[in-house]
Amino acid sequence: MRAQRIAGMCLLGAVLLFAQDWRTTDALPKVDLTGLTPAQKAKVLKLLRDDDCSCGCGMKVAECRIKDPSCSYSKGIAVAIVDAIKQGKTESQALAIAKATKWGQGPPDHSATLEPPVPIPVAGAPVRGEAAAPVTLVEFSDFQCPFCIAATPQLEAVLKTYPGQVKLVFKEFPLDTHSQAALAAAAALAAHKQGKFWGLYDAMFAQRGNLSRARIVALAGAVGLDVNRFQADLDSPEIKRAVDKDIADGERINVDSTPTLFVDGQRFNGPVSLASLRPIIDAELKHRAPPPAAQAAAR
Repeated sequence: MRAQRIAGMCLLGAVLLFAQDWRTTDALPKVDLTGLTPAQKAKVLKLLRDDDCSCGCGMKVAECRIKDPSCSYSKGIAVAIVDAIKQGKTESQALAIAKATKWGQGPPDHSATLEPPVPIPVAGAPVRGEAAAPVTLVEFSDFQCPFCIAATPQLEAVLKTYPGQVKLVFKEFPLDTHSQAALAAAAALAAHKQGKFWGLYDAMFAQRGNLSRARIVALAGAVGLDVNRFQADLDSPEIKRAVDKDIADGERINVDSTPTLFVDGQRFNGPVSLASLRPIIDAELKHRAPPPAAQAAAR
């Protein structure tokens, strides 16, 4: 018990020390301060330490970057402030610019089950199901996310329930909080180059988040990939750009968590399950069906 108490006290001390870092550190996750003069850097850090994050966490921007590096709002605010200060803006001008961005305005309202449709680039993305299926699901996902792991069999059930009527498009959205997610995302797209995305997709999700490089390479061989080519692609700038593009596509339409699912471009804010999606898909199919008069004329 004494050893447990000592360990607990050490852990608490480490947490408290970690909690204080944001007030003094100048190394904030995904905040690039290179190119700033010492005076500009001081201005940026002051703003990030003094201003509240818009995500609703109750933390300052710098604090949120340290404690929740996956938060797209603190990241977006920080990037906007850095860019403004680099351009010679004053502190008040830089703050106003950051607050005017979508990141500064905070998360959108996701209370509606379906939101208005948005354009999602899907050219070249992996597709499961019939290409001509009238209903398109686009999933932004993370191979290490437990909620994505749970959603995977549900989406498979949807495709089996609606053969030829629904297709699934996969977009990478690895979260910073999952240490192996970016590697898995790159691996999936490297497999896609050999036409075996879905084989590795199934194999990686079956690992339930245990996705070391050695395990991923072994899985690649097991699903029939050319492993030498796979490993070369895995580390290539081309694949990194492709992953970054998917992330940027998601951030542009306010994806901030995984899995995020869109039904014909409409963000779906319910549980990712067959039961929840069935009425949505049925309505989409009914909407796309030709009216009776058109059906009669076609006979």
